[in-house]
Amino acid sequence: MSDHKGLMDGVYRYQRHIYDLTRKYYLLGRDGLIADLDVPAGGAVLEIGCGTGRNLIAVGKAWPRAALYGVDISEAMLATARACVAKAGIGDRVTLAQGDACGFDAQALFGRATFDRVFISYALSMIPNWEAALRQAARCVAPGGRLEIVDFGQQERLPGLWKRALFGWLGAFHVSPRAGLHAAVERLAQDVGGVAQSRALYRGYAMRGGLIRA
Repeated sequence: MSDHKGLMDGVYRYQRHIYDLTRKYYLLGRDGLIADLDVPAGGAVLEIGCGTGRNLIAVGKAWPRAALYGVDISEAMLATARACVAKAGIGDRVTLAQGDACGFDAQALFGRATFDRVFISYALSMIPNWEAALRQAARCVAPGGRLEIVDFGQQERLPGLWKRALFGWLGAFHVSPRAGLHAAVERLAQDVGGVAQSRALYRGYAMRGGLIRA
């Protein structure tokens, strides 16, 4: 954890100030995921890898009665997130904490172990042990709740030159799109007794997936 935390703090020490402005052009599918969350009245939403808080703010605007929680490994990003949620006027509804996506104690950090909605937006491609992060996320989903994921796809319906260029560029930022993400979600759903769902977006540029827990 300490090595990855140091890497992420180093990557985002300065990038966090321009992160949302630059990423909005290529982190596609985030707003669609948020629009589909269908948070129950008074429900609790956890974002794993919450970054600058941009997504939690959008969730807060869409569901003004929801309690919002975010965990991130980078203290640099969390500093920006705290400032952003305060500026958005929802600081009293958002609880942020530092933790490793692969193994954090939600009860200790947030005072609750499970949430009605858990989502991960473009974070699994930056987590070395991403399958452990998926398992941790599933543990945080309440019975009847949902885990939702959006991340880079395998560009399967886009030109090979595009895929090579994109993956090479992403690699410079320690981002590795996960070819096994669909299969991992399917296995996880079987393990927890849930129902998996996934689909490609934008000709395979992005992937939406997740599970509904029984």
